[in-house]
This record gives sequence, C-alpha cells and structure tokens, in this order.
Amino acid sequence: MSADATNDSAHPAGAAALLRSTAAVRERAAFLLARARRGESQWFSIGDDDKLEDAARAVAETTLERYPWNIIPYHSRWRHFEAGGVDRLTDLNALIGDEATPRERARIHIDLALVSVLLDAGAGADWHYTETSSGQRFTRSEGLGVASFHAFTSGLFSSDPERPLQADAAGLRALITDRLAAAFQVSDSNPLVGLAGRTTLLRRLGEALQEQPEVFGEDGRPGKLFDALVGPFGPAVPPTAEVTAHEILSLVLISLSRIWPAANFVDSIAADGSDMPGGIGSGNPDFALGDCWRHSAVRGPGLTNGWMPFHKLSQWLTYSLLEPFDWAGVKVRKLEALTALPEYRNGGLLIDSGVIVPLSPASLTRTWKVGDEFIVEWRALTVALLDELAPRVRKILDRSEDEMPLACVLEGGTWAAGRAMAQRLRGGSPPLLIESDGTVF
Repeated sequence: MSADATNDSAHPAGAAALLRSTAAVRERAAFLLARARRGESQWFSIGDDDKLEDAARAVAETTLERYPWNIIPYHSRWRHFEAGGVDRLTDLNALIGDEATPRERARIHIDLALVSVLLDAGAGADWHYTETSSGQRFTRSEGLGVASFHAFTSGLFSSDPERPLQADAAGLRALITDRLAAAFQVSDSNPLVGLAGRTTLLRRLGEALQEQPEVFGEDGRPGKLFDALVGPFGPAVPPTAEVTAHEILSLVLISLSRIWPAANFVDSIAADGSDMPGGIGSGNPDFALGDCWRHSAVRGPGLTNGWMPFHKLSQWLTYSLLEPFDWAGVKVRKLEALTALPEYRNGGLLIDSGVIVPLSPASLTRTWKVGDEFIVEWRALTVALLDELAPRVRKILDRSEDEMPLACVLEGGTWAAGRAMAQRLRGGSPPLLIESDGTVF
C-alpha cells in the first residue's frame, strides 16, 4: 500500500490511519462537547462549572482514600491482579523463574495482560469468581482479572504443555466456550455476560497472531509486541531503550484490527457521511475500525466523516502494557497522548455527578446498543470532560501533570469514584443499560 494512500483520508487506508489516532478521538470528542454546551445536542445538556468542580472533589477524595501514601500507580489491568491484597505479580514471577531474560519475562507479562484485557468487558451483576488459593470471592473487573490470571497460569491459552505461561496462536484458536466457561466458573446460577463473544474474540486474536509472524513471531505470541517495538535496540534491552505510549497503541490498533467483530469498516461510509451500498464496506481487515462508531454530527475529511473513534479496549491494553515495558527497562514516554477510557464507571461518574445530563429521563431506563448515537455521544463527552476534570483534580491534590498523569487520575480516581457513586445510588449498577456482547462493554 502506498504512502500516499495511507495519508489520504479519501482512501480507506488513510481514513483508517487518521481514525486510529488519539488526536482524532480528542478533537471529535471536544467538538461534540462544545456542541452540547451550545444546546445543540439531541441527547444531553452539560452541567455548569460547579458540577465539574464537585466531580473533581469527589475524585480527589477517593484518590486520597485509596492512595494516602502519595504514590498512585497507573490505571491498568495489573491493579486487578492485586485484588484482595494478593501480590499475584510476585506469584507469576516465581513461576517464571530467575533464569528468564528480561525480554522473555516481558513477553509473558504482555501475553497475560493482552489476553486478560480482551476478557475485561463487563461481567454483569450476577457473576462471581471464587479463588481457590485465597478463598476470596471476586466480582466484576476484579473477578475477571483474577479468573483470567489463573486461566493463564494453568496454560489455558498455550498450545505447549511444556510452556504453560504463554498465550499463542494455536492455543487461542483452539479455545472453546466450554473451557473458558469452566475456567471462569460459569454455570446457570453464575452467568457471565458475553461469554460466547469473549471466546470468539480470543479465537480471532489467535487467527490475527498466526497471520502476522512479522509482528508476533512464528509461534504467534502477543508478547512479541515487545520485540517488535524494542527490537531495533538489539537482543538485549539497553538502558536507553524507550518507546512512546502512542507507538504501543498504534501497533496494537494496526496488528489487532482484524479481531473486532463489529462490521464498521471505514469504507462503509461515503465521504458525505451517508451509508454506502452494502452498509458494511469491503470487509478488508486493514480498514476495520473496532471501537469506532457513527455519529451524525461529527465532521471530518474524506471517509472519516461521520465517525467517532474511541479504541477503549486498545487503550486499556496500552495502559496495561506500560508497566511490563517499564519492568523490562524500557521507558515509555508521552503518556499524555492516551485518552480517558469511555466506559461505565468513568462515564457513569459524570452522569451521577450531574456533569452530563440526559435530556430525557426515559434514556436512563431503556436498554441501548453500543452503536446507538446516544451511547456514542455519552462516551465522547466522557473523553472530553475527563480531560477538563484531570487538571482540577491535580490542583486540589497539589500535583503536577508529571506527578499525576491521566493514567494516575483514572486510577486514583475517576473509575473508583464512579463505582462508589453507582454503589450508593443503585447498588453498583451503572446509570445506563447497554446490551453487551463482551467486546466493548
């Protein structure tokens, strides 16, 4: 594919490249926020400055409660592996052994994080996981994290019984729903939302890994992302090795674009924003957008017109890869390029605190689909408003952006405050009902 095509938004390759940038996420989210503040939104109004300040105070208070000793870690899947006060990273490293090189250790950490993140869509209110070793019972994200940790260490995602501590193409492609259900303790009385969708996503991952040996190696391991990004520095990991957060995200978005089941390929939309004949476009995986949805008010050049990108799971994965790179001695820079994650807890915080106000009360009681414009706009407003909220939280806590990047604001932070508000108001349920297939929410 020519460089001209990838830079031309009138060409599907160029449009896909533009929509895979967090700059596009931020610009379009900010546009929809400004539009809502002007009273032009069909779905929402925006609360005044006092509401945003109240939300910032709630986040700051939650942060101080959770991390009173001043060190706030990144918002990542690794926090869920710490659920119940158990240091599972130490357990994993003990299983890996001291003889492993920093590069192989990083591959294993990334294998685990990537598979676990893809299993991290909302579990639903009725599912739980009981950890045999600790006897503790976990639900929601913590439960999914702990369950996926033990599934990984048991070798569920590996095709090689001699190497259980890995995920590889053959192991993932062979995964069946019943085996995942058993690992996650799913039963009629313990249902997990989107179980079949999660299994399909992991099988698609296996196919994508196998189809791209230049990125994931002949064995097709997610952890070979590390080699793809750090490879130019040589077989060892020199102290000068560094990557940017967006370089990690870009490789994730490009190499994993084909795993997403949503039929929203960039060439399904004409330049004027109207549907093209056939609706879903060519089906070319190079043009698949994943977590990117239609919104009638969004404007952009060429084929990007009408699309609002988010890439929530891919960004959640990128946040979750920051530490494996760091542990291996690779500095990850420019964390500020990543956006807030537009999901139940962050977006729920803004609704429950009166910052985002649905115009119709009925919208809080009906069930929505991920691609409905109401949900697309709510998520966009969440991204833009959390960019405004973060500096307010830092000011209250007297922290600089270097001391408290957005990754730490989210962890401190917005996600936990959103969950706490939901618990007080509705017993933990989010303010909006969204039909989930286990791949976005």
